[in-house]
Amino acid sequence: MSFKKCIAFLTAATLLLCALPGMAEEEALFVRRVENLPESFFLGMDVSSVLAEEASGVKYYDAAGDERDLFELLAENGVNLIRVRVWNDPFDSQGRGYGGGNCDINAAVEIGRRAAAAGLPLLVDFHYSDFWADPGKQMAPKAWKGMKIGEKAAAVEAYTQDCLVKLRDAGVSVAMVQLGNETNGQLCGEKRWPNICALMSAGSRAVREAYPGALVAVHFSNPENGDAYRSWAANLARQGLDYDVFGSSYYPFWHGSMENLKAVLSEIAETYGKKVMVMETSYAWTGADGDFSGNSFGEGSMQYPPYPLTVQGQVNAFTDVVQAMADVGGVGVCYWEGAWAPVGTASWEENSAKWEQYGSGWATSYAGEYDPNDAGKYYGGSACDNQALFDFSGHALPSLAMFNLVKTGRETALRVAALEEAELYCDINGDVVLPDTVTAVMNDNSRKEIPVSWKILPASLLKAEGPGVHVLHGKADGMEAVLNLHLVQFNYLANGSFEEDDLSMWRAVDYAGADELYAEDKPIDSMTGSRHWHFYSARANSVSFDLEQDVSDLPAGKYAYTISIQGGDAGNTTIYSYVKINGETVSAVPATVTQWNVWNTPIIEGIRVREGDLLTVGIHVQCDGAGAWGKLDDAELHSMGN
Repeated sequence: MSFKKCIAFLTAATLLLCALPGMAEEEALFVRRVENLPESFFLGMDVSSVLAEEASGVKYYDAAGDERDLFELLAENGVNLIRVRVWNDPFDSQGRGYGGGNCDINAAVEIGRRAAAAGLPLLVDFHYSDFWADPGKQMAPKAWKGMKIGEKAAAVEAYTQDCLVKLRDAGVSVAMVQLGNETNGQLCGEKRWPNICALMSAGSRAVREAYPGALVAVHFSNPENGDAYRSWAANLARQGLDYDVFGSSYYPFWHGSMENLKAVLSEIAETYGKKVMVMETSYAWTGADGDFSGNSFGEGSMQYPPYPLTVQGQVNAFTDVVQAMADVGGVGVCYWEGAWAPVGTASWEENSAKWEQYGSGWATSYAGEYDPNDAGKYYGGSACDNQALFDFSGHALPSLAMFNLVKTGRETALRVAALEEAELYCDINGDVVLPDTVTAVMNDNSRKEIPVSWKILPASLLKAEGPGVHVLHGKADGMEAVLNLHLVQFNYLANGSFEEDDLSMWRAVDYAGADELYAEDKPIDSMTGSRHWHFYSARANSVSFDLEQDVSDLPAGKYAYTISIQGGDAGNTTIYSYVKINGETVSAVPATVTQWNVWNTPIIEGIRVREGDLLTVGIHVQCDGAGAWGKLDDAELHSMGN
């Protein structure tokens, strides 16, 4: 098999933004009108951290640069619902806050008062935990630890009732109440659906009594796993839960395609007669970090962002989510923590003091007593300041106007808003032919090929450094264009990065009945591209499998084989890549998994193949941990010559 020419030309969204010369960003902003948007549609924003933000010195300014009350400013810009999370007791034994806004019911009441003064109702998001509840953790509050399910259900009902009465007595309008946050098969320490639904039913009864007109909502995450959503919805129906809204998180950089989101939520709405809503969404307006505490999504966090990391990209992402919900008859979309701006920009030390004192970062060191494995290790600032609708100094971005503008639309002259980075893969021994065009992202999020001129380096100079990535620069429409030139060796494995739908060349042998074992489309978890092989199992000792591929008709010679793996919660492991020739194992090299996004790439070199040999390459993964998970990507078989 020969490999003489460039083998692929791919593109990925860049981080560049170029407004029209002489035109302010807010004037150039394009907003598409959302069709079929009902008057009753919720266009909400979660601002749970606002009190801690303001205590830390954050101020908010409108587009004219005038300091404003946040809630009045949001209402003016079309926000019609305020979401606020509620934790039971986010404080340590000395009264020091866990952070994340220290969001107890007292904070919710204050936020509710201010929201009501601006004419805005609340969406109350009960986590039924003392700190963050999400798919990775659903810990019971300290005060409920050790309770049996009957006691805990009674505690949930009494607590929910007490909180809602406090809101009602304060004159707060409540439009919707969530019974848990991202409860993917867990809630308040419970993992069995009869118990989960017993707690949700207790919360639902309290809502119906305290706020009879409020919608009762449930909330899940990871809609890219449609089968899980179908299962959860069926469990709620089987247990007879009284609720109105099936809510989902949807972050375009984590949760699959918009079409999948629509299909999954539409099916649930039709099957069970429920309303559907996106409870959380957001997008980055920049790849930069504003508070010396890393971002969950930004520069370098994924290879192919679905929108440019620009204000226009932020608007287009939100508009598409709103349109998706309007298309399926959804009742709303809520933007998550759109006001979580940096508390300061001078230094990490200055900011850290504020995060610790006021709880304006995602977690303080004090949270370690409750959540030692996460907050106790990784406490710090905001991980989403680059996804706020305010810049790093608290001034409203043009994107804040999108809550109003999605109703009317504002079409401006079509222009190039950003350039996609170009990815060119060429064989180290082949020709290097640079593309004549790059893909421009227009302000309406359409794509257009435009001419480009490159600053060319001599091919001999590039190849002298061997396989690797060389970044070339050029100009297109007055902007900087970027080309990542990958000089590679030919990969004799078919679909080695799992990017193609046809996986018939791969053979998976499952020895212990893992819960999940399949190719997954999730760019942020991939080493390259958007797909990889995924495994997960909630039960201990249930991850044990081989994944392998046969390769025949190889030219005689020596070869090297690699495959990359990342994962976590694995417990004791036996993981190794291996090579068989004519069915007999000739080499095996151990591998490890430690944590998310830390890839281990064992290499087997000097594999001697004779004419007519059948080569089998693979990896064996065995983990005894409950909740063991991992990703496999970029399996490669390269020639080392004779």
